[in-house]
Amino acid sequence: MGCSLIIVSARLLDPATGALLPQTALAVSAGRIVALGDDREIRDLADRSTTVVDVKGGVIVPGLVDGHIHPVSGAELTQGLDLSACTDLASLRELLARAVGRLDREEWLFGWGLDPNVFGDRPVEAAALAPVLDGVPALLQLFDAHSSLASARALELAGIDGPRTFEQAAEIVCDEQGRPTGLLLEDAACELVERVAPQPSRAERRDRLAAVLREMAASGLTGGHAMDANGDSLALYAELEAAGDLPLRLRVAPWCQPGTDEAGVAALIAQQGTGGDLWSVRGVKLFMDGTIDNGTAWLEHPDRLGESVQAFWPDPEAYTRVVARLHGAGVPTATHAIGDAAVRHVLDAVEKARAEGGGAAGDHVRHRVEHIESVPDDTLRRFAALGVVASMQPTHCCDFTRADHTDNWSRRLGEERASRAWRCRDLRDSGATVVLGSDWPIASFPPLGVMAGARHRRPTRDLTQPPHGPDQALEALDALQGLTTGPAFAAGQEHQEGRLAVGYRADLTVLADNPLTTPATALADLPVLLTVLDGRITHRAEAL
Repeated sequence: MGCSLIIVSARLLDPATGALLPQTALAVSAGRIVALGDDREIRDLADRSTTVVDVKGGVIVPGLVDGHIHPVSGAELTQGLDLSACTDLASLRELLARAVGRLDREEWLFGWGLDPNVFGDRPVEAAALAPVLDGVPALLQLFDAHSSLASARALELAGIDGPRTFEQAAEIVCDEQGRPTGLLLEDAACELVERVAPQPSRAERRDRLAAVLREMAASGLTGGHAMDANGDSLALYAELEAAGDLPLRLRVAPWCQPGTDEAGVAALIAQQGTGGDLWSVRGVKLFMDGTIDNGTAWLEHPDRLGESVQAFWPDPEAYTRVVARLHGAGVPTATHAIGDAAVRHVLDAVEKARAEGGGAAGDHVRHRVEHIESVPDDTLRRFAALGVVASMQPTHCCDFTRADHTDNWSRRLGEERASRAWRCRDLRDSGATVVLGSDWPIASFPPLGVMAGARHRRPTRDLTQPPHGPDQALEALDALQGLTTGPAFAAGQEHQEGRLAVGYRADLTVLADNPLTTPATALADLPVLLTVLDGRITHRAEAL
């Protein structure tokens, strides 16, 4: 048969049922599973060119797929100072002071992962960090990647001395005298400073991206739904694949921003299906709001600070028309919608697009909503009714909110809405397909950590803390499906991905034990023994 890879002494786990299959081995040829059986009969298929791996009782699952990642932008962002461990202003100032001490004059300081809860009851503004950033050009990205904090020197270099008007719901936050506070909300505002900051070379960016993707493969990931195609992302993916250095199967959704005209939408439609063997453009990413933590979400009622009252698209009906155009062309959409008003509008737009038709191309389009952080009961059932996929990031709930609702997100929403946080279980029980992801670099990408968070809903750094909304925790099988069968369905690939069956793609993850019987609090530490993409080993543990 000419098998390229054979895996033996394994337990094969069916994510559809949670049962272990009777077979103990599988064979791969030309990137596909070609045989399942016992060790002896599968070993008999080997020839001199076959790689045979004995996984010593390891559990094979279909390759784990992150439903929402940003590989290129994340690789660039995470080269700066990691601020995610800072829990208060004192620890943040101390970390920044040490970094400033290593800088040359006029050298920029970049940071990422800044939690607004660090500021406590104080506003998020550069003045709180002025003692350590005096004269230093600094740009610190908040954990949600929708906002940044720029130092006074960085604002000066960017020529920002007051408010600006943008085509999207972006803002240079200013005080009562119209002076910038340093807080920049959404991409259009952040980019004003980013444009004057030094940038890494293309070779540095490519090498960093390759390194990150290797780390992802080592964590058990075989694929990801990449939710942007910004800059030269697609060219970088092409270069890595040509060099044999692309260890994940990537489905990429370019952005469609407010103000995109018909020609721009037509270009996005024409771009669909382009790519290589391991990456391709499949879908379009849109934004209906920002974030609750920044006051830029779109809520049906203002948050407790009177914010989060408008859509990201100044004219929400323009968004509705774009969705209808893409739907009619058979292009799936993935819309960032965090607040209840934003989620409702996305579902309304999909419902209208389906009702109006637009041709046979739209009959089987699977649209998605990304994030869905707080929604009321009447919204839940609409996902299944409209065939809209719910794409969730449970570790955002685990790591950026608190069970006692003393965090910024919960305080802004108030008790009633904060109690509806990340309703993964309710969406699943209502019949929706739930896809899980990390939104890396917002949260860590290891898929076992994402799966674990969906089950325990506790802070990753301290699993002794109480869970936030334990009634919304997923069962072990549901969590596994969120990274296997769910992403396959969302991508329209359920007939060739997400199962261990002959003819399916040989994208495989091998774990040291059964993820369904491993306790949720221990799951993130379960060793990944082997990762296989398209029949090629991308990670192999030393134990093998």
